[in-house]
Amino acid sequence: MLNYMRNKKTIFSASVLFFLGSYAYGQEKDSIKVHKDTIQTNNVEEVVVLGSRAGARSKVDSPVPVDVFNIKESSAILPQSGIGQILNALAPSFTSTIQTNSDGTDHLDPAQLRGLGPDQVLVLVNGKRRHTSALVNVNGTPGRGTVGTDLNAIPAFALNRIEVLRDGAAAQYGSDAIAGVINLELKKDTGKLTGQVSYGGNLTPTANDHTGNFDGQNVQVDLNYGNKIGTKGGFFNITWSSQFREPTSRAGAESGTIYNAYNAIEQRALNNGVNLSSLFNNINSTPNSQQIINSIHQYAQGVNYFTADQQAAIQGASTIQDIKDGNGNVIQKGLQSLLNFDVTDQELAYRGLTRKDFNMQVGQSKLNNHQLFVNMEVPINDNWKVYSFGGYSLRHGTSGGFYRKPNQSRTFTGLSANGYLPQIGTDIQDISLAAGIKGKWDGWNIDFSNTFGQNSFTYTIQNTGNTSLRFASPNEFKAGGLKFSQNTINLDFSKKYDVWEGINVAFGAEHRYENFKITAGEEASYATYDTSGNVWTGNSQRPTDFFGAALPGGSQVFSGFKPVNAVDKNRQSVAAYADVEFNFTNWLLVDAAARYENYSDFGSTFNYKLASRIKVAPNFNVRLAGSTGFRAPSIHQIYYNVTSTLFTNNQLLEVGTFSNDSAVAGLLEIPKLKQETSKSASVGFTYKIPSVNLTFTADGYFTRIDNRIILTDQFLRADVPAAAQKVYDDLGINGAQLFTNAIDTETKGVDVVISHNVRVSGLKLDNSFAVNLSQTKQVGDIHSSGLLQSAKLEKVYFSEKSRVYLEEAVPRVKASLSHTLSWKNASFYLRNTYFGKVTGADIIDANGDGIIGFNEHQQIGDKIITDLSLAYQFTKNIGLTLGVNNLFDIYPTKNLPASTNNDQFVYSRSTSQFGQNGRYVFTRLNFNF
Repeated sequence: MLNYMRNKKTIFSASVLFFLGSYAYGQEKDSIKVHKDTIQTNNVEEVVVLGSRAGARSKVDSPVPVDVFNIKESSAILPQSGIGQILNALAPSFTSTIQTNSDGTDHLDPAQLRGLGPDQVLVLVNGKRRHTSALVNVNGTPGRGTVGTDLNAIPAFALNRIEVLRDGAAAQYGSDAIAGVINLELKKDTGKLTGQVSYGGNLTPTANDHTGNFDGQNVQVDLNYGNKIGTKGGFFNITWSSQFREPTSRAGAESGTIYNAYNAIEQRALNNGVNLSSLFNNINSTPNSQQIINSIHQYAQGVNYFTADQQAAIQGASTIQDIKDGNGNVIQKGLQSLLNFDVTDQELAYRGLTRKDFNMQVGQSKLNNHQLFVNMEVPINDNWKVYSFGGYSLRHGTSGGFYRKPNQSRTFTGLSANGYLPQIGTDIQDISLAAGIKGKWDGWNIDFSNTFGQNSFTYTIQNTGNTSLRFASPNEFKAGGLKFSQNTINLDFSKKYDVWEGINVAFGAEHRYENFKITAGEEASYATYDTSGNVWTGNSQRPTDFFGAALPGGSQVFSGFKPVNAVDKNRQSVAAYADVEFNFTNWLLVDAAARYENYSDFGSTFNYKLASRIKVAPNFNVRLAGSTGFRAPSIHQIYYNVTSTLFTNNQLLEVGTFSNDSAVAGLLEIPKLKQETSKSASVGFTYKIPSVNLTFTADGYFTRIDNRIILTDQFLRADVPAAAQKVYDDLGINGAQLFTNAIDTETKGVDVVISHNVRVSGLKLDNSFAVNLSQTKQVGDIHSSGLLQSAKLEKVYFSEKSRVYLEEAVPRVKASLSHTLSWKNASFYLRNTYFGKVTGADIIDANGDGIIGFNEHQQIGDKIITDLSLAYQFTKNIGLTLGVNNLFDIYPTKNLPASTNNDQFVYSRSTSQFGQNGRYVFTRLNFNF
């Protein structure tokens, strides 16, 4: 490892010197002709469209910062292949990593911009609003409580380029654009078939899945074909992508208790054809008590590692339960007390198992992903054209939950003597279709469009059981699902006037309809059954395990949505906007925008933006912007409700997530949701040195968000009023969490981008350096009232864990330094990415003093990740790429023992740096016909 670190530092130092050396070389070669046919990586292109309705302009002349990444040209050499992972590597202001053990979020990587939430980033495709996911991130991951856009539903191979507007833009584009806007521009290529076949996996000694040092194998096939339609510029372009991803295993060996003495005796009985669980349904009232006692006496003798004293005590016991006197003192121990001791190591040896056989599936999930995307335009005449684009995506993912061990009451050992690892099967279907007509009429550019999108999550829980059904339990359950639909109608007008250096006027209107559905699962996926096999109503007797603990209902690991959870809700919004861009002189540009929007479920909002670019010198610009913004509460956040088993502070709890209009919300005095509002300001400069092809941009920014929506921590039963406790008992939950406008936040930061290129004698070199420094803080008072004014409940309303997710779970500093060197048919790519330190959300005894402090957390240090790849074009049609992501196999800082859940979470799952999969090696065959 020491050698790895030395090599890493050597590579990074060499990378810096390479950048400086090429710059110095470029100064000597200021007369070199600049070509445009090079492979681009994260080199920011000159022309941008996003952020202005006046058409394309040079990026250094834009009044707001916009990055443009040429995905079409760089796909051959980049180590990453998905949109989120590409941006995570290329754009320091962007953060997205694969999550683990977080239900559906395992297959949908929350994406954040400038440290703000996944739901504060607006995603466009070809300039049209993209629908969000159906999934609500309620588990312990970055972006907890948010609803983001599913970037994994769009094939990166379908893209021409990605534009990232790093500035508040709600006044221009509407809700969600507080942090910025990402526009995905689809390919328009015609007359050729292009494709790539990639294979890779994680080559790392940290792999822990009994298959050696190589896991997480990934096979991906991408095809793109386009052709002309007519003779006036019409085209269609279609992309197909299929991905087959295997899981990774990053858990340590399970270190906790797995078997107790009863499990050992139970196994000896099974070896002799006797299932002890068949002798009782409820141990507290079984008529077969003596038969159970006799069987335990008989088969305990087969456990050869019991000591003589233990055997004597077991054989001498005449009852299952302890016998107590009138004061409750134990006067004679029963078998329940005598058999509740740890025999894990001895029993593992007897059964020929190891602790690794009881590991959780910690790491990336298993995933099959198939995507189809189409982009097309057909001219009607010289002035008008119709267009359409959209796609279909079907993803099947399988992720693991917490292992159900034999010594736990949630495991029915009558069916699973060694317990089991339940699996969450997730089918994610995504459909989108946009169609419109655009053209010119009397000098006006007119665009009328309709965009429809739908995303759904359907859950099938496998290798599990409803423990309360005992022997009658199936091992697979249909647990219901989520569906979100959105339809957006836009009508846009724009026109340029020849006044001063030009004025562009734009205005338009938008209507949006949204629908959110929760579909209930089958009864056995959520119900608890009594000893007669009927649904338990609270009055009948529940089945128990041998130790008298009631057996829980619902499908273990993910209880299905109940009929009471089912919703079918919709809302509408209408908006009108105006945008005027003044070019007063060739050195002064001013852009003013305003937007009014009204929602059917909470009212209206008015927002504005003012931006300017001042050309101080021919190659030096100053730019500044100020705006207000908003984010409507997602319809999911208003109506989502479910009961889940959540791992909270190292314990498993049945936690209800309740809708904002529920009875529980009323009893806890949770206010009705309203929109988040924001104020943003930015100031920066751009500077070019054309003689050496060098460009600088630097932008400072400030964003204040009021009434920010969060998901509270769990209000536990013991802490809420008696009326709420009764509701808790009726619902069978330990705690409740809800969405609320709890806090105000401020985000401050700086973005710096430096790009440079050299062209000489067929040699092409592109260098880029980018860094983002960002800090988000909760400010002012917490917005609570009534019941929640108590200090104890206020710490639940906005908890320390929620604060860490908000302020410290993503890097405050992130930087990248990359180089692409091309010569003849070969290209070489090197990138170093710096990920700043982050904090784990779990509250633990971090300083080791035996006392858990309120703000003690796991600290995860900063790291540098090195990516390296080499591409060679053998013929004009065939090329090959070899590469490695995370060359030196760098992992995050290991968890302290208190956060590992018996050594299962070796690395934190509640933070977002670069993931925990280690070194990834790949090869990619590229073809073009």
